Amino acid sequence: MSYTNLIKICYLDYGEYKSTLQMLEEAKESNYELGESLKTNLKTLVTTLKTLTDMKSMLDNLRINCSLWDPDLPVIYGITPTYARPVQKAELTRMSHTLRLVRNFHWIIVEDAETPSSLVTNLLKCTFMNYTHLAAPTPASWKRKLKEPKWKKPRGVSQRNAAIRWLRQNKNRDTDRGIVYFADDDNTYSLNVFEEMRSISKVGVWPVGLVGGLMVEKPLLDSVTGRVIGWNSHWRPEREFAIDMAGFAVNLQHLLSNPNAEFSFNVERGFQESALLSQLVKIEELEPKADNCTKVYVWHTRTEEPYLGDEKALRSKGQRSDENIEV
Repeated sequence: MSYTNLIKICYLDYGEYKSTLQMLEEAKESNYELGESLKTNLKTLVTTLKTLTDMKSMLDNLRINCSLWDPDLPVIYGITPTYARPVQKAELTRMSHTLRLVRNFHWIIVEDAETPSSLVTNLLKCTFMNYTHLAAPTPASWKRKLKEPKWKKPRGVSQRNAAIRWLRQNKNRDTDRGIVYFADDDNTYSLNVFEEMRSISKVGVWPVGLVGGLMVEKPLLDSVTGRVIGWNSHWRPEREFAIDMAGFAVNLQHLLSNPNAEFSFNVERGFQESALLSQLVKIEELEPKADNCTKVYVWHTRTEEPYLGDEKALRSKGQRSDENIEV
């Protein structure tokens, strides 16, 4: 049966059941004496309506996803490292609502854990997106201690490398067309940034808003050649690639043609981007996007950490507010 016919049947049955249920409910409200068989039918119809409602929602989502798929466009592989924290589900939910609108998008989520969590698994299933769900724990020696500043140790290294390995194991550098983008879950994305990256032949770059202590960090271009010649980064501007993780994307075939390129723990703080890009491209080969790096389509917004003092007090008494509910 074709996908279109399945939708038609679902919507037809859904409409018939809903109108019949409404008629029976009206009869019930007008004190009409329902026979036992009608009461049984009413219960069956209620159950069936719920099933069809769920199916309708699923088909609505599938229809949206199918309409966004264009076989002539390269696939964008968005790599998102994530870890368990109070705002994790909120961050991923917000992010998914943007990513669901991106054509030909494949979301690779990698948890900092031994095994994938049910929270992230459930969330991904509800998106009806193309996705791959992985888990790759950060080595114990590189785990951030309880009160240690976030900037003290690099984050996302094991997770991003796990996603790169998955691409190398599952994609063919000669036949698979695509773009690889390291999309962290604490950013805000315009749909424009994804359209900008589709034409990248090696590595494309663009500005990122609200990062590095500045309103915007961006590549600096030569006014004659239009090539990247430097960076307006305030923090460690001497870095070879003084750019945020959200400010570049890599052509899939180019990445696969460099089988040893990956992120590393053994680099200076803030040099993760340079560690990868230096293995893939020279600065003069970078491809400026976003109207010659004059537009901002991605922002490093971050979510404020919630105050959970009352929750801690509650748990000290052996109770919790999220008992039997996923937040």
